[in-house]
Amino acid sequence: MFLLLLASTEPLFAQAENVDTPEKERSSVQPSAIPLVYIDCERCAYDHIRREITLVNYVRDPDLANVHVFITDEGTGDGGREYEITFIGREKFNGMEYTITRTMNRNATIDETRESLNRVLEIGLSPYTMQVYDTSRFSLQFEASDSELDAVTEVQDPWNYWVFEIYAGSLQLDLESNQEEFDSRWGFYADRVTEEWKIRLRPYFNYEYVEINQEDGEEPVISRLHRHGFDSYAIKSLGDHWSAGLFGDYITRTDRNLRHRFRLTPGVEYNIFPYQQATRKSITFRYQLGYSHVDYYEETIFNKTREGLVNQELSAAVQILQPWGEIEGGVEGSHYFHDFAHRRAEVFGSISVRLAEGLSLNFSSQFEMIQDQLSLPLGDTSLEDVLLRQRELATDFSLSGSISLSYTFGSDFANVVNTRF
Repeated sequence: MFLLLLASTEPLFAQAENVDTPEKERSSVQPSAIPLVYIDCERCAYDHIRREITLVNYVRDPDLANVHVFITDEGTGDGGREYEITFIGREKFNGMEYTITRTMNRNATIDETRESLNRVLEIGLSPYTMQVYDTSRFSLQFEASDSELDAVTEVQDPWNYWVFEIYAGSLQLDLESNQEEFDSRWGFYADRVTEEWKIRLRPYFNYEYVEINQEDGEEPVISRLHRHGFDSYAIKSLGDHWSAGLFGDYITRTDRNLRHRFRLTPGVEYNIFPYQQATRKSITFRYQLGYSHVDYYEETIFNKTREGLVNQELSAAVQILQPWGEIEGGVEGSHYFHDFAHRRAEVFGSISVRLAEGLSLNFSSQFEMIQDQLSLPLGDTSLEDVLLRQRELATDFSLSGSISLSYTFGSDFANVVNTRF
């Protein structure tokens, strides 16, 4: 019954009455009996957790732990984050596994978020600590009243789930004796996310100015680049595995020779796993069919100043996030219908795996076969255009990758917190 309450009611907490003096409580148990906990989280205040929750021992590697705390998070419709905290018992705690969720709104401060997560950790770790410490020293409290528990109210949202954000970021000015550079980015988001719909309207503006003085009194080299546009989509949920979307965008971009490009693309997506499990695992297949109307600044290498294009794209992607590591990858392919030779294919992937105690392998790569650069301008490209990236260069492929191996050894314990300097 106690575990059921822990798993289903977030306002609960169970803790020892004498948490501030853990040494007194620890003296009544064998050190080897104290839970060994590994916190697996990318966004957590690890030092704060260890300082505030002291009834367990923390270890540096999951293979050393008998309680693995696995924390993932994702954005919510209002701009906040939903955290999913899974407690996985091993060895003597084998079979004790459950998940608690906690949602933080977009206005929550860093301190409010870390305190809220600490409270969830206290809840989740209490069944393990109660196997070790004297249960008479624990207390259980529930902050909500009976009327609040029984009340079923419908949410009345005056904004109808719409969230708006205005940003003016990267307003950057660099001045040198022979060079000056200005870069600016600003825009607007309007998002609406419900269980049935996911909608976005986003205009954006990017402007970059570079001026380089030359010797011998020659005219300075000046580069003006802009990338303005509008992104939008409306995605409809069609059950646990299917969704359909309509995507529309506009862009004007000097370095890609795009005076105007309007594009409308409907599509469907299928997820092998239910979407509710997407924070942990997903295998998706997506098909999109789109139409674009393009107006170019300069005549292209295909002797076009404007054209209408129809293309299709098929992609498959996998994402698995588990205590043993993370796998992401996929393949994408697209082509234009007027000429199948104008196509693009991409393979990408990343793997992060704990091979053994303290040993981790990380690998990522991306490869693209590119034969769809329809906007390349006719004529030669000057050296200044290349150096200032004012024009897109022709290429047949793009390849990038990285690999890293790390090994940690030494003391198994990670209880001590020291933040000096």
